[in-house]
Amino acid sequence: MSSDKVAIITAGGSGMGAASARRLAADGFKVAILSSSGKGEALAQELGGIGVTGSNQSNDDLKRLVDGTLEKWGRIDALVNSAGHGPRAPILDITDEQWHTGMDVYLMNVIRPTRLVTPIMQKQKSGAIINISTAWAFEPSAMFPTSAVFRAGLAAYTKLFADSFAADNVRMNNVLPGWIDSLPATEDRRTSVPMQRYGKSEEIAATVAFLASEGAGYITGQNIRVDGGMTRSV
Repeated sequence: MSSDKVAIITAGGSGMGAASARRLAADGFKVAILSSSGKGEALAQELGGIGVTGSNQSNDDLKRLVDGTLEKWGRIDALVNSAGHGPRAPILDITDEQWHTGMDVYLMNVIRPTRLVTPIMQKQKSGAIINISTAWAFEPSAMFPTSAVFRAGLAAYTKLFADSFAADNVRMNNVLPGWIDSLPATEDRRTSVPMQRYGKSEEIAATVAFLASEGAGYITGQNIRVDGGMTRSV
């Protein structure tokens, strides 16, 4: 078994997922990356890791990633769950199929890989799962209806997970980004932020890296806002 720290990043081919993979690699983690575009495989090769082209909506693809990671390094210390984009429409116009798609994109993207890695982390008596969620999980926006609904559910899932596995030293936390530079920029969005700027993907990645570190060893079940002060409710 390798003594190196090992991180899996899903939906890690671009945006905040890719930035997280780069930051964790810079911090000394070996990285395994899943993406649907093939960019994850290319990034993993650049970072000296392994990559799988596949979907976080596929249990088979996720198992390939986890099995390959264990075969190469023998352990998994961190799982970072990123996501793509779900359906957007006026709330009553969203079809049953679109709601189910939203659940796959924004909630099951965490549940599926968590089922696979948690027993591994339990045996190690250590592990951190970090989910990239949204600042609108608790203050929902009509712009992102399926994201807001299912990531509110993710917050509940995270608390339940923390209750179940904290005693095994297996932690789960959510990062809640606001307007980040991986999204299209508009002046209205920028001025809605107290800091008067978009956040950087690297700032999200730095928060992810902290939550994966020993310094965050007493943090679990939490939702960490990284949004320039835009949302501040408890």
